[in-house]
Amino acid sequence: MALPKLTRLELQIMEALWSGGALCIREIVETFPAKRRPAYSTIQTTVYRLEEKKALRRVRKIGNAHIFEAAIERDAARGRLIDDLLNLFGGRALPVMTHLAETGKLTLDDIQETEELLRTLAAKERSE
Repeated sequence: MALPKLTRLELQIMEALWSGGALCIREIVETFPAKRRPAYSTIQTTVYRLEEKKALRRVRKIGNAHIFEAAIERDAARGRLIDDLLNLFGGRALPVMTHLAETGKLTLDDIQETEELLRTLAAKERSE
């Protein structure tokens, strides 16, 4: 199954579930900062849309409250976002990496961690 495309609000709701585990809508609402908290009905509608997209699922009901949990992994959702971003650049990572380096968002530590990951992946590929 293809991963759903998620909006910013949908990602914020998913982050609440990834961080907090199974939650009811009221608990999801409370994870948002009070000053910029969307209305309960907005979160509720978005949760139901996420359920339709199969990004989350109802796991049980307590009284009138449905409890929801993430049905997709955080890393998978992030991967989808990164793939979508790279598609804007014809699949090339260099323009993104260049921008990150020029703006100081790509640190030497990031580069060293990436080099280590690439060495590990290369070694794993050779052993297969």
